[in-house]
Amino acid sequence: MTEELTVTPPGAKLIEDFVNTNELDEPDGEKLREPAALSDWLEERDLLPAGARVTGDDLGTALAVREALRALLLANNGAPLDPRAVTTLNGAADRSRLRVSFSPSGRAELLPDEHDVPGALSRILAVTYTAMADESWERLKACRLDDCQWAFYDQSKNRSRTWCSMKVCGNRAKARAYRERQRGDA
Repeated sequence: MTEELTVTPPGAKLIEDFVNTNELDEPDGEKLREPAALSDWLEERDLLPAGARVTGDDLGTALAVREALRALLLANNGAPLDPRAVTTLNGAADRSRLRVSFSPSGRAELLPDEHDVPGALSRILAVTYTAMADESWERLKACRLDDCQWAFYDQSKNRSRTWCSMKVCGNRAKARAYRERQRGDA
């Protein structure tokens, strides 16, 4: 049994929530099917100004960024890193022109020069950068099962979780491995 160390940090939670807007193991698992759904999701998290216009192209870019982040989370869980994911994320960051800004309290943060969806996506990328810098990134993973790939924050003491849920995906993986071994012995 794994021991819970801490709650998921807010930045990691945002990345997790964004990646999980597509539940690969569900037939209707895509939550961002249209620009309005993306607009609502971003507005609910204060990433997009109310009333901002979201286009089909914006939706396509957001989905590409989401899947590129999923690829990075899979790499955190032992999969090879897909270089196309890095290219996609670099392109999104370039379009938003992220920059360092200091708040009145003297704290530094990454802010986009762009607004609307490119700015909202770059805020997610800025949170990704911060998670990498504060070492919470290594605990953010995607489930190894190809038909799941659910993003989760690994709270195990030794950072060894490979499935989003031992009860569901872990059990499926072990049952598949058992069936394969049985077929091999036959």
